[in-house]
Amino acid sequence: MIYSVSGKLIHKEGNLAVIECGGVGYACRTTQTTLSKLGKLGEQVFLYTHLAVREDAMELFGFADRDELACFELLITVSGVGPKAALAILSDLTPNRFALLVASGDSSALTKVKGIGKKSAERIVVDLKDKLAKSNPVMNELPGDAGAVGGAGELGEALAALLVLGYRQEEVMPVLAKLPEEAGAEELIRLTLREMGRQKQ
Repeated sequence: MIYSVSGKLIHKEGNLAVIECGGVGYACRTTQTTLSKLGKLGEQVFLYTHLAVREDAMELFGFADRDELACFELLITVSGVGPKAALAILSDLTPNRFALLVASGDSSALTKVKGIGKKSAERIVVDLKDKLAKSNPVMNELPGDAGAVGGAGELGEALAALLVLGYRQEEVMPVLAKLPEEAGAEELIRLTLREMGRQKQ
């Protein structure tokens, strides 16, 4: 219904950003990741949005990019995972990192997010593993097997290279999912090989 909002940032706090568009302030619930990208009060900003309509309320959620919005919309399809939990997950994990954790079946990493218990984490992984591979843009930009699960960017490049070296997805993805996402592809490969070497000792 409301695809996006664009205007002046007039307030932000916690998980909330208020954007003034044509004299109306739109309160957008959002993630810490998006808030960190918005800049200072008074600046012009743009958010992709999701409007949640319930019997007793209407809430607008805003995101700095489409990948985060896509992950949010997938998360709230999971039984027992509401918008608040989805925002908490995406405040701790980028879409790329979240995709890797789900694809590798690492539900334990999701329990580190405040408010996400073991059962909820397991349900998220089971429900979203196939959906995420098909519908999330960050999962579909590489050829072959790596494109199905690895995502774009440095993490995807590292996974693709490790698959070429003969490693299996189920071996390397749990390791990659725990490494710093800001590292370059070469560093991710080096750290993964080192960790896998330790596991075999």
